Amino acid sequence: MIVDDSMIARAVLSRMVEGDGGFEIAAVAGTAEDAIAALHQVRVDIVILDLEMPGAGGLKSIPRILAAAGGAKVMIVSSLAEEGAEQTIAALALGAADTLPKPGTGRFNGRFSEILLSKLKALGYASAPTELRAGSSSLLPLRPMAADPIEILAIGASTGGIHALAALFQALPRRIGVPILVTQHLPPPFMPVFARQLAVAAHRPASVAEDGMILAADEILLAPGDAHLTLDVSGDDVVVHLSDGRPSSGCMPSVDPMLASVGAVYGERALGVVLTGMGRDGVEGASRLVSRGGSVIVQDEGSCAVWGMPRAILDAGLACAALPPDKIARRIAARTEEQSCK
Repeated sequence: MIVDDSMIARAVLSRMVEGDGGFEIAAVAGTAEDAIAALHQVRVDIVILDLEMPGAGGLKSIPRILAAAGGAKVMIVSSLAEEGAEQTIAALALGAADTLPKPGTGRFNGRFSEILLSKLKALGYASAPTELRAGSSSLLPLRPMAADPIEILAIGASTGGIHALAALFQALPRRIGVPILVTQHLPPPFMPVFARQLAVAAHRPASVAEDGMILAADEILLAPGDAHLTLDVSGDDVVVHLSDGRPSSGCMPSVDPMLASVGAVYGERALGVVLTGMGRDGVEGASRLVSRGGSVIVQDEGSCAVWGMPRAILDAGLACAALPPDKIARRIAARTEEQSCK
């Protein structure tokens, strides 16, 4: 479904999407209200949504569109979705799976078309949370989780991750007594806005990590968009070390160095969490974390916008659980209860 108040944009996007051969336009709408009404009549896998529209507009309507869409993913294509824009982070936090800036008039071609189609293919079909597909990796055996209280929590995410992070932190106790590291695939201009919005959603301080920072309990440090977030030991302190080496995943920042680093420093008292995202970033880091005695929890298929990164870790036999974000929060809390009571 394409939702855009511009008739020209709807027509151009429709031709672009259907020209691939792998997609079918099931419906178009000129307002969010019309889209919500149509979603009660037609089943879709992806909703392409503009943010600037009459009526309630696209941004405020995302939760209602998701509720009516029955598991469909929302892809924002809007001139407001520029790098660093607060509307972009807000859309992702409200549940949009991905965003793409709309080009100016006359530039709906070439590179934009390639990027749009690749993002749509990555999002794939609507999720079915209550069903397990045949041959699902969710049926693979899980590793036992370490029982000792954790001393570090490291979370990695990509496409759909901002919404998943919000859901996880909303269910997490406000005090767990350990530092929290987050690597979310986002370009550098987004990071200050993301840090501010995550601090509000998580009810705890959040900031973009800088080299040499000392870790503090119940504070979130985010990998900057142009460096990997890793750790070093300096005397009695654990400090941040930012690196810019190219990991095998090709991601910047990458989840792999973060997970490998927390495993090396904290061993069995390290807990890694990998949320929704495309690709395999996190597998190598999870392997190294697990080899040091640490544990890794992944997001389950039904709650993921893109079940790529979690599935890769599950397929590799490295996960101790596959759960939706709110239940991941409960597992984290369970590993910190003993420590919090001291």
